[in-house]
Amino acid sequence: MAETTKITTLDNGPFLVNGSVVVTDAKGNQFDLKSETVALCRCGGSDTRPFCDGSHGKLGFESAERAGQ
Repeated sequence: MAETTKITTLDNGPFLVNGSVVVTDAKGNQFDLKSETVALCRCGGSDTRPFCDGSHGKLGFESAERAGQ
């Protein structure tokens, strides 16, 4: 059975991606991931995009999606 990758949407924060994943840029270059869990920016304010650096807190980013809504 293949490993499941889980993506969790955090209220007012990033997408947390847990499991085996490859993140590539627009040219197909792979990012060197140091962990099985990565946080992907949703607010657009991170200096380390596509990864979250906590900027959402300073920017007042608000988003709280719920499944089925």
